[in-house]
Amino acid sequence: MNLSQALRLPSAPCLALVGAGGKTTALFMLARQLAPAIVTTTTHLGAWQVHLADRHLILSSPADLAALEKDALQGVTLVTGPLEGQRAHGVDESIASWLHAFCERRCLPLLVEADGSRAKPLKAPADHEPAIPPFVETVVVVAGLSALGGALAQENVQRVEQFRRVSDSSDQQRITPELVAKVLTSEQGGLKNIPIGARRVALLNQADTPALQAQGKQLAEAILPAYDAVVIAALQPAGQPTINSLVHATIEPVAGILLAGGEASRFGQPKQLLDFHGQPFVRAAARAAITAGLSPVIAVSGAHAQAVEAAVEGLPLTTIHNSDWQSGQATSIRTGVGALSSRVGAVIFLLADQPQVTPAVLRALTESHSATLAPIIAPLVLEQRANPVLFDRVTFPDLRALCGDTGGRALFTHFPVNYLPWHDASLLTDVDTPDDYRRLLDEC
Repeated sequence: MNLSQALRLPSAPCLALVGAGGKTTALFMLARQLAPAIVTTTTHLGAWQVHLADRHLILSSPADLAALEKDALQGVTLVTGPLEGQRAHGVDESIASWLHAFCERRCLPLLVEADGSRAKPLKAPADHEPAIPPFVETVVVVAGLSALGGALAQENVQRVEQFRRVSDSSDQQRITPELVAKVLTSEQGGLKNIPIGARRVALLNQADTPALQAQGKQLAEAILPAYDAVVIAALQPAGQPTINSLVHATIEPVAGILLAGGEASRFGQPKQLLDFHGQPFVRAAARAAITAGLSPVIAVSGAHAQAVEAAVEGLPLTTIHNSDWQSGQATSIRTGVGALSSRVGAVIFLLADQPQVTPAVLRALTESHSATLAPIIAPLVLEQRANPVLFDRVTFPDLRALCGDTGGRALFTHFPVNYLPWHDASLLTDVDTPDDYRRLLDEC
């Protein structure tokens, strides 16, 4: 993935970057990936950073905007206020609004640097920061992981005292993931001044070592409830070759939908309620999803709804009854996907008659998705496709359009499929007969 893909940006986003630890690097990297694009700032840029754009326009009044209208835009265009010493001043509110309207008409990306950090890995905003325009649709909050374990001092943090106040760490001497999480999730820290309705993404940059990547994942789990997504990356500094820049992961909520609406007429009794070493099939599958960290977990009932819902009672999940279950599995898929919020990045479908699915394979599917954002990921066991299968959010419209007794496999011809090699042959076992049931109990 490149950075634009990891952030799930449309072709012409209206985006602001705030924070520290590689903000300008990310700004111009995104501009190159989305070019032609317009870059601007509402605070200031260092004069030495101006050369990162293909051209630089200084706009100090609305009359200067004609220069932008006349020229054919190519590459990256940087728009700032006047140069003064070592600073290029930011544009004022009226020019920012005009740039937004201009980019909307031309379907151009508009990327805004909305505060400064003096090249520090971390920061806490001052009273007047960040200056995020109200029209921004996505805000990327950047933090540098290189500060973890370092001194809570000026060499690592811009506005140390404000950082201490926001993180409630007056006696702390070292920077810990817990302190960074407090600042990133505070309305006086990372979340400050983000417009209502804007998408929030945290970019944890400088994950240059396996240890920092691991700490980044732990930090991502802690802050994800406050963000729509968390991206972990190691971006090369602005102006240097980007060939070694890496996006390690995009971490988003991954839901689990447990399809438990079938009648099991051929089997002769509800398979969802068969005993699997002391608990009903459906409860075992639900517990695996919960243990794996899927969120939300939704159990879709249909036939035998009262008994199925009783079997998962007390678990931290949502049950939804599909009153049209007789029309086929597609109705349960549509019911489950229709209940997902816009924050969910992917969904894993679990079958209520496969209680042998382990949290390990669910976590592996989730991690593979975070590294690739692949549309569909399925386990591959003994050269055969197995369940459960993960579907990225790009497939959700197609899942909501399924009809009849068609399952998610109908999408395999419409989207590329990534296969995850797995060595648990029990995933190939379907319980269609009493003999299958006995074999499953023997195997697991």
